[in-house]
Amino acid sequence: MGASPDICIRGAGIVGRTLALLLARERLRVALVAAPSPDPAASDVRAYALSPAARQVLEGVRCWPGEPAATPVLAMQVHGDGDGAVRFDAAAQGVPALNWIVDVPALERQLADAVGFQAGIEVLPHPVPAPLTVVCEGRVSRTRAELGVEFDVTRYPQQAIATRLACEYPHDQTARQWFTPEGDVLAFLPLGGPAGRQAAVVWSAGQDRAPELMALDDGAFAERLFELSGGVLGALHLIAPRACWPLVRAGARRWVGRMPGRPQASFALAGDAAHAMHPLAGQGLNLGLGDAAGLARVLAAREPWRSPADPKLLRRYERARQGDWLRMRLATDGLQQLFGRPGPAAAALRNWGMAAFDASGPLKSRIARLAMGTA
Repeated sequence: MGASPDICIRGAGIVGRTLALLLARERLRVALVAAPSPDPAASDVRAYALSPAARQVLEGVRCWPGEPAATPVLAMQVHGDGDGAVRFDAAAQGVPALNWIVDVPALERQLADAVGFQAGIEVLPHPVPAPLTVVCEGRVSRTRAELGVEFDVTRYPQQAIATRLACEYPHDQTARQWFTPEGDVLAFLPLGGPAGRQAAVVWSAGQDRAPELMALDDGAFAERLFELSGGVLGALHLIAPRACWPLVRAGARRWVGRMPGRPQASFALAGDAAHAMHPLAGQGLNLGLGDAAGLARVLAAREPWRSPADPKLLRRYERARQGDWLRMRLATDGLQQLFGRPGPAAAALRNWGMAAFDASGPLKSRIARLAMGTA
């Protein structure tokens, strides 16, 4: 790079690399701090539902993976714990896809390759001084703690279990989700392209049941999935190990500020370092990519004499992104609490509500477009 960087990004995950590419496109000099790569032989079962807005961000840096690593979702079926159900269709919304289920390892490889070819980005093993430091280290961020930023964490009484399945029947480009009487949430996300017969599984299970589920052998676990899904995809076989982690709702009390001991330097938080939410709406990475795009947009629009560390600029980013996060957090937290409430009266109310919402017309369309980032 030669000259000192304008911005140091701590964290080289999907959000950090995307932000680096967006900033380099604006001719800013970027230092990207990357931790040592994990064991390449280790299996990564992660897959994310990315919205049209997120796709636009990744296409802007030429890092959209395409099929079969990005499977377009033409329909989404949500089943309550009774007879309530909601269905969303891409055709009804006039869009080519509601979202895309993206294989995380494929996306990370594409971003890493793009960063390697970008002259304005220098990948470093350690942080370096810069006018602006952006923290993209994830939910457990050491830098955020060193900056003294408080991170409020509320634990849900659930743990997420993720794996991947081979299915007897094609997924028909349909994402499926079930809410159970016990308050669990099970999602099957289509993988492998339009004709694929694989699915990514995210099971938000009660914290008392999760250890039992993790202890089952693969055959018994697949049988439990078959029962909960009503056999909609036929016989199921695990093709990846299971991963498990606790579910939380979390948020930083401030997203921007001055660097301690360096009055002319500032910091900003982005992605999971700034916020975390329940995965039932599949919006976590969409929000993180929205952070990257929002910060890059604010910095690109600054006056030539204004430093990237200017607090006024950073507060614009903070206000805009906190608003989006708060709206999505309230929606996902409300759904989790609604379906986590026990008792027949609560079950009857929520399933009636699902049926009414499915028939609501303009309201349903509005919610769909908010989730797609196109409202």
